[in-house]
Amino acid sequence: QVQLVESGGGLVQAGGSLRLSCAASGGIVSIDVMGWYRQAPGNQRDLVAAVTRGGNTNYADSVKGRFTVSRDNAKNTVYLQMNSLKPEDTAVYYCGALVTDYRGNYYSWGQGTQVTVSS
Repeated sequence: QVQLVESGGGLVQAGGSLRLSCAASGGIVSIDVMGWYRQAPGNQRDLVAAVTRGGNTNYADSVKGRFTVSRDNAKNTVYLQMNSLKPEDTAVYYCGALVTDYRGNYYSWGQGTQVTVSS
């Protein structure tokens, strides 16, 4: 089964930056869209940003102009550069990807990484 492993979370002051990475591995045939989601306590998991294999991107309105999603297809890795961070960006960030392996197509999730922005 394809596994996603995130890294790069942590504690940062408001106005600071963080870069998240997510690497996929394990019997991959192909990966279509890769994205980042976040979930704050008591809230649902929402899309932050996504990027297709061809490089088309989509962002939540709340992060446009501050966050940049990118991917390295050769490394099966997606990145999220987060600038001008705000306390309301505090959440657990999850990587998700639409993957294909020998079993077919399915959406795979990472374990999540905590991002905390202090005011």
